[in-house]
Amino acid sequence: MQYVGGNRLTLLRNGVQYFPALVAALDAAREEVFLETYIFADDETGSLVTDALARAAARGVRVHLLIDGFGARDFPARFRDALERAGATLLVFRPLMGPSRFRRGRLRRMHRKLAAIDARVAFVGGINIIDDYETPYDDPRVTPPRYDFAVRIEGPLAAEIRGTASRLWHKVAWSQARHRALPPVQPAPAPAAGTQRGALVFRDSLRHRRDIENAYLGCLEASRAEVIIACAYFFPGRRFRRALIDAARRGVRVRLLLQGKIEYAFLHYASRGLYGAFLDAGIEIHEYNAANLHAKAAVFDQRIGCVGSSNIDPLSLLLAREANVFADDAAFAAELRLNIEEAMRVGAAPLQADEWKRQPFWRRVRIWLAYGIARNVISFLGFERYH
Repeated sequence: MQYVGGNRLTLLRNGVQYFPALVAALDAAREEVFLETYIFADDETGSLVTDALARAAARGVRVHLLIDGFGARDFPARFRDALERAGATLLVFRPLMGPSRFRRGRLRRMHRKLAAIDARVAFVGGINIIDDYETPYDDPRVTPPRYDFAVRIEGPLAAEIRGTASRLWHKVAWSQARHRALPPVQPAPAPAAGTQRGALVFRDSLRHRRDIENAYLGCLEASRAEVIIACAYFFPGRRFRRALIDAARRGVRVRLLLQGKIEYAFLHYASRGLYGAFLDAGIEIHEYNAANLHAKAAVFDQRIGCVGSSNIDPLSLLLAREANVFADDAAFAAELRLNIEEAMRVGAAPLQADEWKRQPFWRRVRIWLAYGIARNVISFLGFERYH
């Protein structure tokens, strides 16, 4: 990782903080906007962001929206029409075409959630363009929103994020013969806006295939006191599992906040095939049940904080395009740590090793069947060394 200084990093929790900040930045845009998202839902939040993008384009801002061909396959025609009328440009990453045969290439999705405005303000995180609640009938007084994070970035790192977004836009435009959609030359770097150091770490299928995984592994190997990880979809490979267990065995307190609610039954049971080894090594596991966990965040030694789009599973670490921000800043790490600890205390239940070993036989069978199938699928995809 190459940290960049002179930034102001603001942690945003859930859509209730993220979407107002994003819309405010879009309304303040003067030159250009890049927005990347995996999901762009046909709901109130989708309408809110579409309207902000259209307002920016109508006043002459160059607006570039990149959505994923699978995650946003139901992108509404009315959103597309509104953006085109205003002068915004929309591209779709790997549109779904032809028969839906099972091919590894179809799993290479654009999973990043990233925005860059005027090369001076940027957002990176795990929050899609979708309402914060699972159903429109959830009562915010009693039902917590989907648990997630994003980071608002001001300063030189924002210009670096803009460059990353521009390069991906360029590649997608050329692949679809949309040369007129290419953005202008990279603007001048943004001036310093604070004192915080941050690094953008992203994953692609060329030079940066292992960057996010290696950044995590480097932080784990350097940890001496504490590691906290919040992850929605958790199925780490061999190197990652070994690094977690090695950290715990050398006295590092390792705590994992993982999904407790069953969202995808297969992944729910397959990931639990790893829990026994973690609990035996002294790793603490907390299952979040208050709402759906969607965060991808970590804190190392109360100094390094990480927020982004990458899960710790083979899809994110080996196939999808992802983007995470690592912050080398004690204040940012402390705020993120307090948020995750609050979720552990209020919305999660700790797993005890002895209770885990006494779970019903039928649940053990489901776990090991799902785990075995998952290993075979990973091998079928050509990632034998991962598991």
